[in-house]
Amino acid sequence: MENASKALIIAGAILLSILIISLGIMIFNQAKGVVDSNAMDEVAVSSFNQKFTQYEGENIRGANVNALINTIVQNNLTNSGDESKQVALVVTAADWSGTKPTDPNGAPTATTATGKALTGKSYKVETTPDPKSGYIIKVEVKNP
Repeated sequence: MENASKALIIAGAILLSILIISLGIMIFNQAKGVVDSNAMDEVAVSSFNQKFTQYEGENIRGANVNALINTIVQNNLTNSGDESKQVALVVTAADWSGTKPTDPNGAPTATTATGKALTGKSYKVETTPDPKSGYIIKVEVKNP
């Protein structure tokens, strides 16, 4: 009888150990999924922002600014259903051909008249990311 009770205690201890190990593995897998999804979000934000940050800086030539405008328009058309990925264009530069978009909340599309940067001039381009999502929401073009 004494051996049978010890065997039951040992079997109970083994089952309890298996339960604890299984619970640990389950918690580890759930935490791993959270870390992986955050990493994927960061990669998506980084690749989205890279389209605009490549034009950021001082002494950016007018042709590059015009390419940036085309990139913004294409982005806004592609992501027309997603407000978080709409990029506003604000122009405060004095050297500009055509209409200046000045509304910081106005995301330019192919139908809005944004004008063009003068190709012989240099501009300063600054980007502003959304503090919550990290996506760039505003690009400002000004004199250097």
